[in-house]
Amino acid sequence: MISHNPKKALLSVLVATVLGGVVVADAFAQARSSDRNERRGKSSAKAEVLFPEATRTEPGGKPSSKMGSKLQKLFAAYNKDDYEQTRALADEIIAADNANDYDKAVANQLASQAAYNLDDNAAAKQYLQQAVALNQLDNNGHYQALLMLAQLQLQDDQYAEGLSNIDKYFAESKSNKPEELIIKGQALYQSEKYAEAIPVLKAAIAASPEPKDNWNQLLMAAYAEAGQTGEAVKEAEALAARNPDDKKTQLNLASMYMQADDMDKAAAVMDKLRAAGLLTEEREYKQLYSIYANTDNKEQDVIAVINEGLSKGILKPDYQVYLALAQSYYYTEQVSQAIDAWKKAAPLSPNGETYLNLARVLHGEGRIPEAKQAARDALAKGVKNPADANRIINLK
Repeated sequence: MISHNPKKALLSVLVATVLGGVVVADAFAQARSSDRNERRGKSSAKAEVLFPEATRTEPGGKPSSKMGSKLQKLFAAYNKDDYEQTRALADEIIAADNANDYDKAVANQLASQAAYNLDDNAAAKQYLQQAVALNQLDNNGHYQALLMLAQLQLQDDQYAEGLSNIDKYFAESKSNKPEELIIKGQALYQSEKYAEAIPVLKAAIAASPEPKDNWNQLLMAAYAEAGQTGEAVKEAEALAARNPDDKKTQLNLASMYMQADDMDKAAAVMDKLRAAGLLTEEREYKQLYSIYANTDNKEQDVIAVINEGLSKGILKPDYQVYLALAQSYYYTEQVSQAIDAWKKAAPLSPNGETYLNLARVLHGEGRIPEAKQAARDALAKGVKNPADANRIINLK
């Protein structure tokens, strides 16, 4: 007879993911007022001070008299959203021998925004680096440029550079805006610095009057990756309680229960979704039968879920599906159905081990000719111990 481990191996666990790429905040839009303040020179004193606790002393730079008309043309083009012209005029000022550092800083700042709007992030980063290095903009413009540079670097997977600049931004600007903290938290997460990401994400959530659910999802994922499963479950439960009708949130909760090895709670969440007809994707049915496959005495549920998924055309008739079905039939002593499922699984197997298990079961049922053929098929696909197959083949 086939041997089996009563502690069944975990089948494919499909944990829902909550992350995408780094989202670049619209710092350029925020910077428009600062740009215009720079154009008006000292009238910018009336502008809102965005960084009142900044450690940097504003340089008090002024446009040179020789660049006055060119700067006016530059701002006129920028205010008309003429980004090609903005960039061309900015490049002229940057290259001009008689332009001072303030002129060039402002030109780089506006050129960076023009390049960004023209989908030229590489150029935008270069302009921003120059604007920051010149150190002539007021604090509003300087720190917005530094933040945007960090964001673009993070977006381009330059995590070391981006995190260095965003750390500099927080250290000097003393900003504690949640929408900025979340950028750092996400970057730390994507850099696989999960333990470091957790306090930053918690700070962002605590500082926001209405934190977004995907912030909490990111914190949940950081806890999970850091091995703090209990905290991850708490976050998942809180999210699910706030969004009882959101399928993705409920699937995430089930996944967290699975990671915590609490299969009964995971099954309860998934059963509720199944009863409501909300399981519509293959990975969802696989997640559910995986939960049952790793819960004692739930073989009948595995069978029901797989057969339902196959009948609806949601589950593909692949090797893992038929293998799970065969095992569940076998454990519930429905041997004939198990043999039928193994016969479907064996040809899809990457090797001959499934054929060999089938041969053993057929032999145990006294179906010797079928057992011998399955053993031959096992040898043809390759098995670890050919002697086991040959013993069945050589039966008298």
